[in-house]
Amino acid sequence: MSEEQEATAGAMVPVPPQPQQMRLEINAQGMTTTYANFFRVAGTFEELLLDFGFHTGLVAGSTAEPAKVTHRMIMNFATGKRLLGALQAAILRHEQTFGTVETDPQKRVRRP
Repeated sequence: MSEEQEATAGAMVPVPPQPQQMRLEINAQGMTTTYANFFRVAGTFEELLLDFGFHTGLVAGSTAEPAKVTHRMIMNFATGKRLLGALQAAILRHEQTFGTVETDPQKRVRRP
């Protein structure tokens, strides 16, 4: 039987080829680094829009200081799905090493 086909109840079914591993070199020359503690996700039918920024959490009177959005990342949904998988894997490794990451700020605050 060929590698391209598999027998299934007497029928020949094509087997998709396995993707080849490729080494991708990355050039980080000119890259800038930024910090974000705020994000917003929006999109169109073709693309995801990820906005990143900084929120101080400061409240003056009854008005909260607005979050300052500084960067926008636009990607297609396939790239977004790969990013989601990579982030999930990274967070899982982190939690296995250091414990659960708490996303509720009130639960992260240590009170005397």
